[in-house]
Amino acid sequence: MDDLKYKQKMQRRKEVQEQRLAERNNEKGLIIVNTGNGKGKTTAALGMVIRSLGHGYKVAIIQFIKGAWEPAEKEVLGKWEDQLEFHAMGEGFTWETQDKARDQEKAIAAWEKALEYITNPEYRLVLLDEVNIALKLGYLDIDQILAGLEQKPEDSHVILTGRGAPEKLIAQADLVTEMTLVKHPFSEQGVKAQPGIEF
Repeated sequence: MDDLKYKQKMQRRKEVQEQRLAERNNEKGLIIVNTGNGKGKTTAALGMVIRSLGHGYKVAIIQFIKGAWEPAEKEVLGKWEDQLEFHAMGEGFTWETQDKARDQEKAIAAWEKALEYITNPEYRLVLLDEVNIALKLGYLDIDQILAGLEQKPEDSHVILTGRGAPEKLIAQADLVTEMTLVKHPFSEQGVKAQPGIEF
């Protein structure tokens, strides 16, 4: 493609993009779901956390399931202590804890803490990390979660991560991304979880 044809093509594309942008002027807080078997659900959500912190917004992170260790992200995000609340409220992987009643108790406590932030208009973004796992395992009731999400202020965002997001949640969400597993070094090469990549 010569320079003139390329320039004409990009000009047409620019016109289409400008028209699309002009037609979209609504603003609203979003319910965002990151799900699927692929890696990167929490990582993508943490990218939005960093963006929100960069804009000066107050953010809350509630980690379901995780919590038996201090995640590295808690260490680095601690630098925004005036803007960020971080609660790792689980006790680790369910195959390690092996106590369904206690796991459910921890998930309910994490949800109650999350609801405090979801309904607080001072918090522009709330991340419910691995909440989908707690839902999938039956530790939390999806209707109760959906009712809680209905209470969020108009301009605040809530991100829910974890595999196996329930269909009811997907239906209510504004933005849903499914991470697809194509290849993973753990299952295919026997490579263990590594700092900076998995945790």
